[in-house]
Amino acid sequence: MYHLNNLGGGGCVGGEAAHTPPIFPFLLRSYVIFSLRGNFLVKQKLFERNSDQIHNDDIRYHLFGDPHRRASGLSDIILGGQDGLVNVLGVILGVAAATSDPRIVMVAGLAATFAESVSMGAVAYTSTLADADFYEAERAREFRHITEVPHLEKDEVREIYSKKGFEGELLERIVDTITANEEVWVAVMMSEEHQISPTDRRQAIKSALVVGVSAVIGSLIPLAPFALLPVAHSMWVAVLITALVLFGVGAYKARTMVGHPARSGLEMAVIGTLSALVGYAVGALLKLPPGM
Repeated sequence: MYHLNNLGGGGCVGGEAAHTPPIFPFLLRSYVIFSLRGNFLVKQKLFERNSDQIHNDDIRYHLFGDPHRRASGLSDIILGGQDGLVNVLGVILGVAAATSDPRIVMVAGLAATFAESVSMGAVAYTSTLADADFYEAERAREFRHITEVPHLEKDEVREIYSKKGFEGELLERIVDTITANEEVWVAVMMSEEHQISPTDRRQAIKSALVVGVSAVIGSLIPLAPFALLPVAHSMWVAVLITALVLFGVGAYKARTMVGHPARSGLEMAVIGTLSALVGYAVGALLKLPPGM
């Protein structure tokens, strides 16, 4: 008979064994090996694709889903806008309580608007430069300290990182690495000991413009009703609009930073409105007699 395990070797006749290679087991093993290798490559590709997708999802979340925000821009907008809203509202409420002449109210409000915006912009500019000067002064002092009393400054670095949980040989390696470079040493002391960061002087003009423009926009909001309505009605409409805007700003600040939006909005609205009502109280006390 003809045996399958002798396929390819001419067969077996008359019971004589033919010395032929076992082709079927060889092909089977080859098939299994290549199948396993193919499955492995497919799984590897899927893993790499999934890994890339996970990595891309992580990057997308980090950059767009929950990005880090620069506090300086938002704080400048809130500073200028809130100051313009509250201060000008207080001025026009005081003037409106003292006189019912809408022209006087508008002139006083516009004068306060532009004087306030220029003043706030100048304050933002000079305060930014003052922060930069303060940082440079402290940085120069740290350079003097690591030159005159390096052992004390080195102990301060050791204490800082010891409080972070480092100890033993690892702590000493950290201290040696930091103090081996004076620039790194001083930078660590400024951020870890003094808790201050460098201020870019080029941001002074930008900060002044943002604060100044925000102050103008904020100041015009409570003035708008006086251009459309009688003084008696405009006063309360201006108070209501200002309170709503302050509430919205406070809620937005809490959503983008930290805190409860409703609580933050209510807090800003109440504080701003009460501050503006001080101007109304002063105007009511000094109210002009009728006909004047």
